[in-house]
Amino acid sequence: MNKNFDIYSIIKQAKKGDQIAFNSLLNTFWKDVYRFQLNKCKNEDEAEDITIKTFARAFDRISTFNEKYQFKTWLYTISNNIYIDHLRKKKTETISYNKNHREIHRIIDDDPSPADQLIQQQNLAQLKAYIKQLKPHYQEVINLRYFQELSYKEISENLNEPMNNIKVKLLRAKKLLAEIITNK
Repeated sequence: MNKNFDIYSIIKQAKKGDQIAFNSLLNTFWKDVYRFQLNKCKNEDEAEDITIKTFARAFDRISTFNEKYQFKTWLYTISNNIYIDHLRKKKTETISYNKNHREIHRIIDDDPSPADQLIQQQNLAQLKAYIKQLKPHYQEVINLRYFQELSYKEISENLNEPMNNIKVKLLRAKKLLAEIITNK
């Protein structure tokens, strides 16, 4: 049995929503995608953030993966697109010009994302009601991170899962929660 056959079997399971398959793919390809990003952005924190977003997007769109292609190449393409978006967002700024004093001020857009704004605007009871609409494993990571204020490491130890899995699961939970709130 060759490695590609095993990977494609795991991908088929992931397409059916199998969490163990997702974890297996994450563990198999995490280092490759992280190294790919680290070579691009030369910053460990940014590389990790982009890698987390890469897996979250890949898992959200796993059904679109065409098995004629290499899975790692597909992940690199997603990761590269997220990196490009990251660069665009980083460069987003507004320039303010004061004619009287002949000054130019750069104003960087640090506003929270629309999803963050929606989450901040909800009252706690309503937010908890929305959280209850998530699958139990997403509810659990949201609760541990935001209500019990545990670190990623503590959540990882608590749930006996790798920290990278926790980060991706939390990112997906926040995305799903934002979609629930937006649709209400």
